[in-house]
Amino acid sequence: MSEHKKSSDRFDLYQAITDRIIEAMERGVCPWKKPWKAIGGAPRNIRGRRYRGINAFLLAAQSAFEGWTHPVFLTFKQAKELGGKVSKGERSTLVVFWKITVPKEYADNPDACPPEDRRWLLRYYRVFNVAQVDGLPSQALPVIPDNGLSPIEACEEIVANMPQPPTFRESGSGAYYFPDTDQVCIPPLKAFESAERYYSTLYHELTHSTGHDSRLARPDAFEGRFGSDPYAKEELVAELGAAFLCARAGIAPATVEDSAAYLANWLKKLREDKKLLITAASAAQRAADFIAPDDIEAEEDEAEESAERVAA
Repeated sequence: MSEHKKSSDRFDLYQAITDRIIEAMERGVCPWKKPWKAIGGAPRNIRGRRYRGINAFLLAAQSAFEGWTHPVFLTFKQAKELGGKVSKGERSTLVVFWKITVPKEYADNPDACPPEDRRWLLRYYRVFNVAQVDGLPSQALPVIPDNGLSPIEACEEIVANMPQPPTFRESGSGAYYFPDTDQVCIPPLKAFESAERYYSTLYHELTHSTGHDSRLARPDAFEGRFGSDPYAKEELVAELGAAFLCARAGIAPATVEDSAAYLANWLKKLREDKKLLITAASAAQRAADFIAPDDIEAEEDEAEESAERVAA
């Protein structure tokens, strides 16, 4: 069977692409906060040619969701020719292209067909990431450069000591928290511009994870769509929680500008709701205290003493 397939009424290719983009937008990282590099480079086929247009977006998004380090793709046939075999249970990803058709009289000389008689049809075929294929030769995989960054002990302690932690998965090009599987995905340390930015990003996703029903069960934490009020509040909670944890680990000076720039993108929401920042900060503090329990009795005692003085 040919790897090129015809469109049919049973499979709406346009709808499939649209659905994929919407999913990426709803689950994706905001474009203004991405302190890492796609360590595998831009999506490309096994021959090294970069994908263009919508394919570049779709394949990059799929790589991020699946945690594929190398955004390199090949067809089932190409995998077989290289001595590889698609792993059992793996699902393919769509790649689309435009095909020009001409009337029969121009079949032998398509270039002679007048533009108004040409028809553009959207077609597709399916590809697999190299991570989905067993037995590929080593030369088919790109080498990941090392930026020489080292883990920060104080930051690692916070992650290691978090009670009821989510599962972790190293991702090639995106940082996400998936509530359905209770999993945090993050690029490796070598993909970041600095170790501080790595931990700030990780803490952001860990703060999201505290909204899970098994932890703090934050109302509407994962209900809002991109741009909605619940989404804006949850992003504020996550970023403020990350800032609190960075301060606790002693790396706040290196990340405060990033946090401020990120939060500035929510200024419209903040201006519309004067209570938003206060309620988000309160939720963020509870999240930070859950992730890294701290001695807060002194603060509570001082508040009680102050209240007693006022009452007196």
